[in-house]
This record gives sequence, C-alpha cells and structure tokens, in this order.
Amino acid sequence: MTCLRLAARAALSQAGLADKLAAVAALDLTLPVGAEPLSPCAGPLPGRPAHPLLVPPGQLPKRSLHSVAGRAALIHALAHIELNAIDLALDIVWRFPGLPEAFYHDWLSVAVEEAGHFQLLHAHLNSLGYQYGDFPAHNGLWDMAEKTADDILARLALVPRTLEARGLDVSPPLQDKLRQAGDHAAVAILEVILRDEIGHVALGNRWFHTLCAARGLDPAAHYRQLCHDYHAPRLRGPFNLPARRLAGFDEAELAALEAG
Repeated sequence: MTCLRLAARAALSQAGLADKLAAVAALDLTLPVGAEPLSPCAGPLPGRPAHPLLVPPGQLPKRSLHSVAGRAALIHALAHIELNAIDLALDIVWRFPGLPEAFYHDWLSVAVEEAGHFQLLHAHLNSLGYQYGDFPAHNGLWDMAEKTADDILARLALVPRTLEARGLDVSPPLQDKLRQAGDHAAVAILEVILRDEIGHVALGNRWFHTLCAARGLDPAAHYRQLCHDYHAPRLRGPFNLPARRLAGFDEAELAALEAG
C-alpha cells in the first residue's frame, strides 16, 4: 500500500492538467503518512504541460484590462499562480519527512483548495475564449521552491509567509481594476481566492512558529535571517493589513514590514 506522501509526489509528477487535478481530488487522507525520507522521483518535478512558455517576469507583455485579451492574460497569470500553488502544497508534503501528521493533512487540504481556484480561473478563461497555455508565464514561485528544497523553515518563511502573502496585498487593488473593467465574475473569483489564501498563509505562519519553537529559534529573528540568506524579494506597500492580521502576522511584524 502506498503512503500519503508518495501519493502527493505522484500527483506532483502529473504533467497533464486533467491528470493532476484528478490526482489531487483522489488523495486519500486515510492513508498512512509515511515518515521515511523519499528518494527523488525518476521524472521531472513538478510535472508540467508543454505550454505555457516560461519567460523571465520582465518579458511578460503588459496589456490593458479594458480589452478581452488583456483580461484573459491577467486571468491566465492568476491561473498559473494557482497551478504553482497546487505544486507547492504537494511538494512540501512529499519533500519534508518527520513532521506531525497534521502538517501533511493541512497542506494537502491547501492543494485541494488551490485546485479549486485553478478550476474557477480556468473556466473563466475559457469563457473569454482562451485556454491555459495561450499566454507566456513566469516561474518565480517555483524558483523559490527549488531554492528552499533543503530547509523546511526556509520554505515556510519564503513561500507562504512572503510570496503567497503578497497575494493578500495585491488582491483588493486588482479586484478594483477588474470591477472598473466590468469583469464582475473575475472579482467574485478573487474574493473566494482571497478568503482561502488568508487561511493558507495562516497555516504557513502557524507551522513556521511551531517549528521555530521546537528548535528553540526566535521566529522574527530567524525570518529576517532567512530573507537575507535566500535573497528574498523586498516587499513594498500598500499592504493589506487586515488580511495579514487574519493570517497571523503580529503587530511587530506588520510595523517592520511597513518600515521597509
């Protein structure tokens, strides 16, 4: 019988969108987690479809949201982020052994919710006349996953607590722009995503603090050190402070964030 972490790795390895989504939906939380380190997968991780073309962020063209193609390009970019988020949740499950069972169940629940986000965005993209893969995309989220592949605290600090938390900040102004462009369906989808992402970032915060405490580390000081060591991007405001508070950031962290 397979274990839950092997099942997560198998889902991560799926290149086809339908296959990956089906594998995530089929994850059986009643399986034993599997405590032992797992050897690398024979195939590439994550499995990815042939398209979209991945380019540096600066090479992505800027388009007006007042055109259908411009809104489609934005929805495509968001769908790409959510596909990466599925992979990140699956990767943290299989890659890091020896953690409490609740850790693995938490992140697999995140994978399921991220799959739901992708499906919402892809359906909306289809309604605009486009498919996932029709626009180029960048690989920034997964690049940070590779950099933090050997340190669970670095992964938690720099993916959910830094890069994914940035989504909390950009969602309200993005919703405003889409509302002005008349795309109320996209606004409603982003509202669902924002609600769920607050919970995902909160999990990152909770597990970062839990594991820092288990290792006798000061979370704030260790976070600053990890940002330095891994060259984390400097975050600029405006910040969604209410959402960040709901996601578990304390007032000292928020003050430091605003101070730059």
